[in-house]
Amino acid sequence: MNAVTTTVTTTVRKHRLLTLGATWVATRALMLWLLAHSAGPLLGRGSVAREVSRLYHHWYGVLAHGAFPAHDPLWQYPPGAGPVLLSPALLPGLTYFQAFVTLTLAADAAITLALARAGTRPGRTLLGAALWIGGLPLLLHMPLARYDVQVTAFAVISLLTLPRSTRAYGAFAALGALVKVWPALVLLGAPRGRTTRSAWTWAAVTGAASLTLLAALFANPLAFLKQQGGRGVQIESLGGTALALATHAGWPGQVRYQYGSLEFTGPHVRTVAHLMLALTAVAFALLLLWRLRARHWTPATPYDAALSAVLLFTVTSRVISPQYMIWLLGAAAVCLTSRHTVQRPVAALIVVATAISAVVYPALYSEVRECTWTGCALMLARNGLLTAAAVLSFTRLWRSTATEPPARPRPRRVPSDAQEVTAAVHA
Repeated sequence: MNAVTTTVTTTVRKHRLLTLGATWVATRALMLWLLAHSAGPLLGRGSVAREVSRLYHHWYGVLAHGAFPAHDPLWQYPPGAGPVLLSPALLPGLTYFQAFVTLTLAADAAITLALARAGTRPGRTLLGAALWIGGLPLLLHMPLARYDVQVTAFAVISLLTLPRSTRAYGAFAALGALVKVWPALVLLGAPRGRTTRSAWTWAAVTGAASLTLLAALFANPLAFLKQQGGRGVQIESLGGTALALATHAGWPGQVRYQYGSLEFTGPHVRTVAHLMLALTAVAFALLLLWRLRARHWTPATPYDAALSAVLLFTVTSRVISPQYMIWLLGAAAVCLTSRHTVQRPVAALIVVATAISAVVYPALYSEVRECTWTGCALMLARNGLLTAAAVLSFTRLWRSTATEPPARPRPRRVPSDAQEVTAAVHA
């Protein structure tokens, strides 16, 4: 009977894996088709692909000469982004754009394989792989023309290696942080004690060694700090939504392209920016308080904490670009690989917010830019969902770890027939 059950389970699992693989091929083919036909008005008139073909390619030329673009106000990325933007050189037979998209698809495939492999282990589920495969195309062709898929790969692989190697967990998180900072957040959920010491030590060593190497190979490795500090309030952020609504109440602010995105300028914008930074500090304090108060770790707690941290930092950011949804989809997918996760409702909210993000950009981005009621309603819906997801995620994380698990009751000893007869005689 056990052999038959095992055979049926294996067959069902293979069928599910084949279905996921076929879905990945079909959806990625659709994304490539959209990218190739993105000149239409509903797909941004080619603006999505332009980021790679013009901006990334320009930076590639600067980086190839051994320096970061220190005087370019659009360069706001840590030094680890340099090797990622140089990586298309690994495929010399293709144009820069073709090579970049090919490598992005390869990173996407690596994430899918890692999630599927994790989902086939005991106590795991393939829901994570399904979420990633089905969720990423909701952003249309945009993920193929940004390097956030590569960044997400570092975070996803970092989390999934934790059960087997705390060294790899820390090292991948550090490498991801050197590319785009936020993957460092996946270390917040490491179980206290030896796991945390090992993971954080390896993260520090890997980060320091990699940064030293990059500083030796490229000039101006920390130039991004100057540009990052000057950023204002992007129109798609939570603060930007409040300012967009304020324009309908007579606020005289305007939207201007600066630092690589559309930002608000005018009275009180600096105040809103400082408020968002203060909220980010509050979010970090809450996460530290959670670590101090947490009493119970499940196998999914590091995953749940990572998703909660990324959500909190995304919602309180001065910038919530559409590609940020890629990060959230990746973190949510890792959570869903475990049957112990408490983040399933949060993952559902993220999927809905992702779908709305595709309507916002590129289809109706002009409505958001012009602060029309339609644009305001879209941003209220998207950012409202993200805010609700962040609050729900942290609340569920706190409740799932705040108390020790209840002790299992001892099984009641049922007396045998002989013992009952003996007791009756003595009575």
